[in-house]
Amino acid sequence: MIYRFRRYLLTAVLVSMTAGVQAADKIRWLNDWLPAGDKAIIYLAVEKGLFAAEDIEVEIMSGRGSSDVVTKLATGAADMGTGGLSALLQAKAGATVPVTAVLSVYTKQPDAVFVSADSGIETLDDLKGKNLATATFSASNVTWPLVLEANGMSPDDVRVTKVDPGAMGPMMSTGRVDGTINWITKLPAFNALMKQAGKEIRVLPWSDYGFDGYGLSVFASDRLIKEKPELVRKVLTIYRQAQKMAIEDPQQAGAALKAKVAEVDAAVAAEEFSASIPLMKNEISERDGAGTFNPSLLATTWKWVAKAQGLPEDTLNPEDAVSGDFISK
Repeated sequence: MIYRFRRYLLTAVLVSMTAGVQAADKIRWLNDWLPAGDKAIIYLAVEKGLFAAEDIEVEIMSGRGSSDVVTKLATGAADMGTGGLSALLQAKAGATVPVTAVLSVYTKQPDAVFVSADSGIETLDDLKGKNLATATFSASNVTWPLVLEANGMSPDDVRVTKVDPGAMGPMMSTGRVDGTINWITKLPAFNALMKQAGKEIRVLPWSDYGFDGYGLSVFASDRLIKEKPELVRKVLTIYRQAQKMAIEDPQQAGAALKAKVAEVDAAVAAEEFSASIPLMKNEISERDGAGTFNPSLLATTWKWVAKAQGLPEDTLNPEDAVSGDFISK
């Protein structure tokens, strides 16, 4: 009897130890910026239990820009995350960076110019002689002169004032500047300020003026890809599922973000996510398939980056920076 009890006890201990070894996989996820509606997908996936159903634990962190995400993935401080593809391409140009883009999220660039609808500014050419405000450290500032040149304009044609991001909306709503350089995802916040001034916004997307290419993408560390490729595949499947859910119902995306980040306004977050939908779901994603990297558009993305950074195009084969192996076509 004592022998049987000891054998039972030993078995129970072994089962307990085995359960400990088979603990949930963990992903340290790094967003490229602070929590807002355009970051809601990963929060929705967590809130709806999609990761828990696959026995995956997710820690969500906030970075300070796409380059920060690339650096932290490369150094092992994070496993996966989101960032602008241009930052990864720039980092990999002429250097060994153990990070790979594994999913395209924005198939259109988010950069745009916001102007008042009653300003008489309807095209890029109408900005000649005008004054725009831009965030001091915005990545858009590097590309802006190239967009002007691609449309037969000189950078000197438009005056650009660099200011604190928080000052841009008030400056525009009070008429101190003629418009702002922004991401489309920031449209809800600026709309609110303009409505208070009895005005409406007209948006001039840079993608309408030749600035083509991939924007926000999901990155993974090469270490994770090598050691746990199936985990990468599972995470991307879940992310895409949550993305579809958010597109169908932005309100639940905003609510999920609010549930995890109390200081967020759920309604504003939903509006911010809604503003990002055309960047994800459009004629390009319909043509090529959501999440994929089309070689031609990828090459165009790199050409803009190379020109902006003064790099020879042969510094990098952009296809070496991405992988389509982890998503179902």
